[in-house]
Amino acid sequence: MKKVLLAVLGAGLILGAFTGCGKKGDDVNGEGGKQREITVISREESSGTRGAFDELMKITDGKTNMLFREAVIVSSTDEAASKVEVDKFAIGYTSLGSVTSKVKALTIDGVVPNEENVKNGSYKIARPFVLAVKIGSGNQLAKDFLKFVSSQSGQAVVSKAGYITVDAAADYTPAKLSGKLTLSGSTSVEKVIQKLKEEYEGLNPGAKLEINYNGSSAGIKDCLADKSDVAMSSRELKAEEKDQITGTTFALDGIAVIVNQSNEVSNMTEDLVTKIFKGEARFWNDVQ
Repeated sequence: MKKVLLAVLGAGLILGAFTGCGKKGDDVNGEGGKQREITVISREESSGTRGAFDELMKITDGKTNMLFREAVIVSSTDEAASKVEVDKFAIGYTSLGSVTSKVKALTIDGVVPNEENVKNGSYKIARPFVLAVKIGSGNQLAKDFLKFVSSQSGQAVVSKAGYITVDAAADYTPAKLSGKLTLSGSTSVEKVIQKLKEEYEGLNPGAKLEINYNGSSAGIKDCLADKSDVAMSSRELKAEEKDQITGTTFALDGIAVIVNQSNEVSNMTEDLVTKIFKGEARFWNDVQ
């Protein structure tokens, strides 16, 4: 009897070992019967990236925002990527120009998020980078900086920074102006604006640019309240804003939908992305 009990016990242990080897307790897609809940990462309400993303993905109808109420809200482009980098169950979005090898950018409806597809319009989740000044502004330093960013020299800086250029105007001749120019707004434009700032100040040693990255909507409010000379926006200007400020598009940028590098998912439809960010699709094992 003792031998029989030992044999049964031994068989149970062996079966258990094989069963354990077959499970993937941490896999994203829920193999082994485990439901893996999606962590939704989004930006703060003043973010131009969020404004563009919510509108393009129909998360807002212009009046009501339908973002998943338990979404994790972050305050910058880099923070969004950092959250996705360390959370294998996360999904978020970020400026295409800020995507690194530490996260995975998804194809959307089979279209790769890259410069060519943003320019030809096949990658739909895209927006402009805009610099705006108050209508009637007589700030000559602001006008000269806008002239620079739109020139061949400025667009060369945009391209080198990894962003998508727009049609350039004639090349730029330094005006050698002096004084302080203040800019405020989008965090998504930080990497390219910093490069443009350095190049412009190098060409105009008497000019000093002071920049505050506080979100597109906040930057526009600052400009309208004369708290800054130039607003930086990572979305189209709204109709009511265009009545008071005039914008110059100086670059184009896709918005990449990003997941953790360990995630097996590589493609999604726009419809599924919308459902995830609205909280209508909640588990990775339902994402095929």
